[in-house]
Amino acid sequence: MRTLLHGRFGMQPLLRLLQDGQFHSGEELGAAIGVSRAAIWKRLQALEAEFDLSIHKVRGRGYRLEMPLSLLASDALTPIGWPVRLLQQVDSTNAEALRHLVSGAIPPFLVIAEQQTAGRGRRGRNWVSPFGENLYYSLVLRITGGMRQIEGLSLVVGLALLHAIREAGVADVGLKWPNDLLVGGRKIAGILLELSGDPADVCHVIIGIGVNINMRAVPGDAIDQPWTSIRQVLGAQIDRNRFVAGLSDHLARYLELHRLHGFSALREQWEASHLWQGRAVSLAAGVQSIEGRVLGVDDTGALRLEVDGGERVFSGGELSLRLRDDS
Repeated sequence: MRTLLHGRFGMQPLLRLLQDGQFHSGEELGAAIGVSRAAIWKRLQALEAEFDLSIHKVRGRGYRLEMPLSLLASDALTPIGWPVRLLQQVDSTNAEALRHLVSGAIPPFLVIAEQQTAGRGRRGRNWVSPFGENLYYSLVLRITGGMRQIEGLSLVVGLALLHAIREAGVADVGLKWPNDLLVGGRKIAGILLELSGDPADVCHVIIGIGVNINMRAVPGDAIDQPWTSIRQVLGAQIDRNRFVAGLSDHLARYLELHRLHGFSALREQWEASHLWQGRAVSLAAGVQSIEGRVLGVDDTGALRLEVDGGERVFSGGELSLRLRDDS
């Protein structure tokens, strides 16, 4: 796995020293990175401003982060054959992946960031992306053979993500059609697929994945729906490098199954982990709202609803599914 490092001070050796959340003296930090003690505080102030971190300074003890971090490290990522562009900060990993593609990069490749300044979810929603806490991950693939090759793809990605989160210790995580993963009714991860090129011929798909890993709190109304994180569920900090490696392994396996057999071969497995199977729901399609009961999905990944005694099938990026109040 080839990794490129970007950022004002490389991968921030200063942050790597501080990520344990313990106190480190100015002398120790200066000696470790080869700058004066006076320069350390200036650099720490720059880090606080750039990455919205809180660094405590205590006379006689030194400096420490308010909370420990689990920073991503290129040499800790499992080699699965996908070149990786690892960034400290970017507007959006999906946007950066598209720029990288336009500049001539050959898929498959990954873009991963420690922080997003303009992260995006489905339907234009903001995706809160604090520094060093969660996962912001975009995989670019080349697709040949038309739209059939991406049928049910977001649901297949959901299965890979489901296994990665369960492997991290969250046993009761489940799927919500089409692109969310929930724990106890709270969102823990989401998927955003974007296409570039001619879907009838050769195109590229950017698979954007966001996972709340170590997030503890966010400002007031920054997130407009109930959320949780792996850390909140388990009560302990998660090694993000291990999580990324596990996710990539699961994703590679499920993408190969999808390429060979299509979504139909994975349909029953997906439905078995669908939290809203058989539930009464409201489906928002533009200004229209449709009420029905979830029957499952079809072989293309489209939602099957029982509506007024009959079955209707729905698919599309602008659909939004909610449980009915009486469900």
